[in-house]
Amino acid sequence: MSTIKEQIAQMTLEEKVSLLSGADFWHTRSIPRLGIEGVMVSDGPHGLRKQDDAGDHLGINESIKAVCFPAACASTASFDRSLVHELGEAIGDECQHEQVAINLGPAINIKRSPLCGRNFEYMSEDPYLAGEMAVDLIKGIQSRNIGVSVKHFAANDQEHRRMSSDSVVDERTLREIYLPAFEASVKRGKAWTLMCSYNKVNGTYASENKWLLTDLLRNEWGFDGYVMSDWGAVSKRPCGVEAGLDLEMPGSNGINDAEVLKAVHDGRLDEKYVDICVEHILTVHERYLKNRKPETPWNQEADHALAGKLAADCLVLLKNEDGILPLSDADSVAVIGEFAVKPRYQGGGSSHINSFKVTSLMEALSDKTGVTYAQGYNINSIDEDEALTTEALKVAAAASKVVLVAGLPDSFESEGYDRKHMQMPANQNALIEKIAAVNPNIIVLLYNGSPVEMPWNDKVKGIIEGYLAGQNVGTANRAVLYGEVNPSGRLPETMPIRLEDTPCYLSYGGEGNTAVYNEGIFVGYRYYDKKKMAVLYPFGYGLSYTTFDYSNLKLSADSIKDTDELTVCVDVTNTGKVAGKEVVQLYVSDRESSVFRPVRELKGFDKVELQPGETKTVVFKLDKRAFAYWSTEIHDWYVESGAFEIQIGHNSRDIALTACVDVTGTREIPVTFNEDSIVMDIMANPKAGAVLQNIMKEKLAIFTQPQEEGSASSEAISDEMGLAMMQYMPLRGMISFGGVTHEQIAQLLAAINS
Repeated sequence: MSTIKEQIAQMTLEEKVSLLSGADFWHTRSIPRLGIEGVMVSDGPHGLRKQDDAGDHLGINESIKAVCFPAACASTASFDRSLVHELGEAIGDECQHEQVAINLGPAINIKRSPLCGRNFEYMSEDPYLAGEMAVDLIKGIQSRNIGVSVKHFAANDQEHRRMSSDSVVDERTLREIYLPAFEASVKRGKAWTLMCSYNKVNGTYASENKWLLTDLLRNEWGFDGYVMSDWGAVSKRPCGVEAGLDLEMPGSNGINDAEVLKAVHDGRLDEKYVDICVEHILTVHERYLKNRKPETPWNQEADHALAGKLAADCLVLLKNEDGILPLSDADSVAVIGEFAVKPRYQGGGSSHINSFKVTSLMEALSDKTGVTYAQGYNINSIDEDEALTTEALKVAAAASKVVLVAGLPDSFESEGYDRKHMQMPANQNALIEKIAAVNPNIIVLLYNGSPVEMPWNDKVKGIIEGYLAGQNVGTANRAVLYGEVNPSGRLPETMPIRLEDTPCYLSYGGEGNTAVYNEGIFVGYRYYDKKKMAVLYPFGYGLSYTTFDYSNLKLSADSIKDTDELTVCVDVTNTGKVAGKEVVQLYVSDRESSVFRPVRELKGFDKVELQPGETKTVVFKLDKRAFAYWSTEIHDWYVESGAFEIQIGHNSRDIALTACVDVTGTREIPVTFNEDSIVMDIMANPKAGAVLQNIMKEKLAIFTQPQEEGSASSEAISDEMGLAMMQYMPLRGMISFGGVTHEQIAQLLAAINS
């Protein structure tokens, strides 16, 4: 059997170029004479959206019947690596059964704003959490010899003008916020493929951005798979081939193939780049083709049950005043809301699954006596319906407790466009207020893919964030409502009080085709915590039907070098009366930094299950990256020597235990001073400061000499002002104020910089 390189050597240029674009919407090309088979790719980060007949990338045409698992907004809320790994295994088995080689997901773009229409299929506002969950999902899928296509690379964080927008992001922000999840997916997840995004990144389309696709992805991170385009995300195809875009999807009816051929014939594109792309594609496809197993069983009923089991661990209990939850069979319960019979359990667009069955909340409660139902509102309207409201009030008043199922209709959030606001439909908000007035024992169960404003937050006793929990949503809801499952989800994003509070409120969406990421590294909780701003519910937040206590925090050392590994141990105890799962969160805080840094950053988490009274020890390992920031001076991760606080918390606002470690950076940032360098910066450098000190005393004494009391100069120049003027003085200023010559400045700089 010939090797891939040997196959490429036998191809004509036309054959090689043909492999660089899709045969149709979902298949790659084949070359029968060389025994090269095409493969099928398919949408579905949380299931399988396989379209056999008519293809599209927006979820318009019907796909095969399949199983819809919890969307990423929900599965990430589990904070459970093993859960997403199990989810990945199920998706991989489905793909094997249906002969789909590449599953197009996960989508791991950062939730920069709650307005992004595609947030429901993105994981988190936090890059560490997104990366950790992505890695285990990838490992789960690829354990079945099915490839993933991690998307959308990179800085694709809005739908507005998504095919032309230019994401203008500074180097540090890219490295600390928008790239780490992709880096983890490549380095630890070993993703088979990546999908480049539609947008430009700092002026260059992602599909032809050599720095992104080759310099960073392959040369720095060691990516060994192939890069495909998002559907239609190609501008200048020959430029893309040279930059590292291996596969264009879908095919362009040969138009872009002809452009590549012409570029090679004209000498504008070296044929070696075509060969490289072909080798990348065939190498990945061979992994699937050698291990395909269409005989893999696919029990959809079993996967439906799995979807419900997984979803129950994703629900987030936000409020439980007076212990209104869990419900008991002794309660008379009024379930209100059309979503209770017609649940919204997934988002719209390319990830939309054609579910073979759906279990609603009311179906799941069919065996419960004492449960009544009223529609309450119309899903497809924002206006109140007087008759529905009257019926709902009557049913609510007659019950001991009310479960009101509310949230966002499909039209409020979808691929293709961004939300205009964070509000729920007006009729739903109004109904909650009115129900609360006739029955104070109200629980709101939310179906939504992204945060919503909750003007009724203080008027209800219970709130469950249900996100988009997949086709067996009703079973999961019932399990948590009745305490069959103890809720253990945690918020993977901050719930702000109002849209105006969000970090990028003033600039999100951009002007024209340019979206400037003005907020920099301060995304999500990094922003809210730095500003000490009140939020509705913080990042990492979630309640339980039991309570947990942390104790015995230990560090493996009081001081380390940044080349060392720090081990952190903490005990967690279930102090309540029922079994439950706790998400232990580890944050790192740089106590004193010369650069702007967040108050704290998530650098570890673990979900542990505990019986009442049981204690377990959770162990974390922290390496250099846990303490580092991205230095734009050395273009690398850098640890600034000093004290760091290790914080163990229930969420980003509830830190239970802290311990300090001194970390010594082993790499210096080279500093070169010039005539524009100011005295304060030079003095902060031990070597340079020693050289400058004597000159300062003599030449800049004018700013530090005591002034005669009552003199005009003493009133005009305070001690603080004099010190500040001296500190902020550039070296060239000494020529004017200190009688120093240019030659002396040059000699001084030579001594400082030597």
